[in-house]
Amino acid sequence: MIPTATPDATCVVMTTFPSRDEAERVARILVDEHLAACIHLLPKGVSIYRWEGRLNISEEVTLLIKTTARAYAALEQRLRALHSYTLPEIVALPIMAGLPDYLTWVAAAVSEG
Repeated sequence: MIPTATPDATCVVMTTFPSRDEAERVARILVDEHLAACIHLLPKGVSIYRWEGRLNISEEVTLLIKTTARAYAALEQRLRALHSYTLPEIVALPIMAGLPDYLTWVAAAVSEG
């Protein structure tokens, strides 16, 4: 659960993948398993980061995963199991406000499972 978030709060979880194929495969699984209502794949971007003492530059596909605080722990666990990275970026961002009907849809889509 996301600290300070109510269980029904909507959040966006960000993660990155090395390829569109892997990102799309994982996105389909997460939506199919009702861990996410919707996942937006952003085109490849460039990440610059330090890993194991070395500066790296690589292309990655970013996923923006719309889910609920209640589903976060299960989503994180599933993402770790499906991800090819040893240490994937998995961060949850709270949604401070949004179209009420959309937020209701997200909650319903995630809780169907």
